[in-house]
Amino acid sequence: MTRYPRDMTGYGATPPAANWPNGAKIAVQIVLNYEEGGENNVLHGDPASEAFLSEITGAAPWPGQRHWNMESIYEYGARAGFWRLHRLMGDLPVTVYGVATALARAPAQVAAMKAAGWEIASHGLKWVEHKDMAEDEERAQIAEAIRLHTEVTGQAPRGWYTGRCSNNTVRLAAETGQFAYVADSYADDLPYWMQFGRTDQLIVPYTMDCNDMRFAIQAGFTNGDQFESYLRDSFDVLYAEGCAGAPKMLSIGLHCRLMGRPGRAAALARVIDYIKSHDDVWFATRLDIAQHWTQEHPPAAKARPSEMDRATFISAFGGIFEHSPWIAEGAYALELGPTHDTAQGVHSALARVFRTASAEQRLNVLKAHPDLAGKLAAAGKLTAESTAEQAGAGLDLLTDDERAAFQSLNAQYVERHGFPFIIAVKDNDKASILAAFHRRIGNDRDTEFAEACRQVERIAELRLIEKLGA
Repeated sequence: MTRYPRDMTGYGATPPAANWPNGAKIAVQIVLNYEEGGENNVLHGDPASEAFLSEITGAAPWPGQRHWNMESIYEYGARAGFWRLHRLMGDLPVTVYGVATALARAPAQVAAMKAAGWEIASHGLKWVEHKDMAEDEERAQIAEAIRLHTEVTGQAPRGWYTGRCSNNTVRLAAETGQFAYVADSYADDLPYWMQFGRTDQLIVPYTMDCNDMRFAIQAGFTNGDQFESYLRDSFDVLYAEGCAGAPKMLSIGLHCRLMGRPGRAAALARVIDYIKSHDDVWFATRLDIAQHWTQEHPPAAKARPSEMDRATFISAFGGIFEHSPWIAEGAYALELGPTHDTAQGVHSALARVFRTASAEQRLNVLKAHPDLAGKLAAAGKLTAESTAEQAGAGLDLLTDDERAAFQSLNAQYVERHGFPFIIAVKDNDKASILAAFHRRIGNDRDTEFAEACRQVERIAELRLIEKLGA
């Protein structure tokens, strides 16, 4: 059994209604990352200096040494950049991603954050790489980050974002049961739920593109106009989608040492003024958004086919293709994952097995289907699915003449093609079924075999929608 853990489907073509407060067309969420004093530094017990997200092009760690230029760039963020951004955004609901050790070295800044009513979420214990960190070590660092954050700010964090995370980070954060949301994801424009064991964890995705970090990478922004233009375009598209009935969330990521520089702060001020010039905009903290989403869209228990054991999967889906459980057996052995936990997903897996089966195997599937309004129906010997489907098209209420016509057509069709006439009756009514019967009965066998197979797949799709929802 192969399972693929990534969800490549998400909300698909029909995202849920966000229902932002007061009918807002968009939720705008600004994050200020406070990392200064928590970065890699031998003074902090780290093996080398910091080399990430600074003005120094091509910076590399200095093993065993302090990097004076790098330190002073980070210090600018704490000493000057933070205060410039605090003045600029003091009237807005901002979420701070606070590195716990950085917050501990910033009593004045923490007091200012609290005075402004900003949410202070946890950005981990230290602003360091976690990808190679042992699971037990990372778990211990998360616990220490929560402890120190609570000690420094007076309140335990309700949100979590590591940033430089490992493959274990989100699960480990969820397992604490501490967080209303985890933000270590860039996968959507809306919050979504993930399940870890019995724990449902809300994910409020963050951003890498609407982020001033792009001033510190080679493929990024080189001046404030580029930042402003990109954010305005992002806002305009999401705002238009909201006006069209599908509101989303715009995340904006800032850093004290980057956006806090004067030339960049000017662009941010213009962006904020532009957004404020629109009606029906909800500026919110990430905690505001998480609490709203949890109330509007609480986690819902649902069937997860990719997590079923073999017997349960076959029991659930073995009858989707009429009397052909071998198709479900084959589907179970495929690379299933969260993206298959929908009617479309299961149908894709089942159809792949059916399509790659031999012509004889597919013929046997066709032959397993009953005649429409035939003797089995009259005798009440159809499967429950077939009985409901034929009844839905009115085939259980035929006159004697109509029944005789169906039975005559069935006999002619089987004699010509060697399998029963198959059509997705849920897509049709009695008249359109008869019309299709007359239209298709004269097809050559290959054409009709292909059409019957398509109809079998459609019947399976409709059965899965009935079972799992659209």
